[in-house]
Amino acid sequence: MANCILCTDTLKPQEGELIWRGDDCRIIMVNDPDFPGFCRVIWNRHVPEMSDLTCGEREHIMSLVFAVEEVMRDVMQPDKVNLAALGNMVPHIHWHVIPRFKDDAFFPGLAWSTRTQETTKSILESRIKLAQKLPAAIREEISQMY
Repeated sequence: MANCILCTDTLKPQEGELIWRGDDCRIIMVNDPDFPGFCRVIWNRHVPEMSDLTCGEREHIMSLVFAVEEVMRDVMQPDKVNLAALGNMVPHIHWHVIPRFKDDAFFPGLAWSTRTQETTKSILESRIKLAQKLPAAIREEISQMY
């Protein structure tokens, strides 16, 4: 699709970091100051709905989503991990994998809801340090899968 922001591999440094790329999917760590460690698993081809994929393709993307979630839980030890595949704004298959903490700025609401509290700078800095371990850990996990 001509105007789809996820159809391009061009990722500006301020948007995030490419962690892994395969033939069908890629994983990026989103640069979101409120959610260190926030990742997206993106289907490379422009496909709007999960039901447009074959069963094998669905299994493939979900295995990557679950791998990211497992690594995130191990490395960052969040209170909860949110998985979301909305596509209302960008109708291109992509999954959000978001570490959530009871003291994050939007807890218990959605990551896109109204801020409910402020997270201290020191807590965010410690989470950024943990999130910096995610790319290597995710690549290692995926290398064991394939």
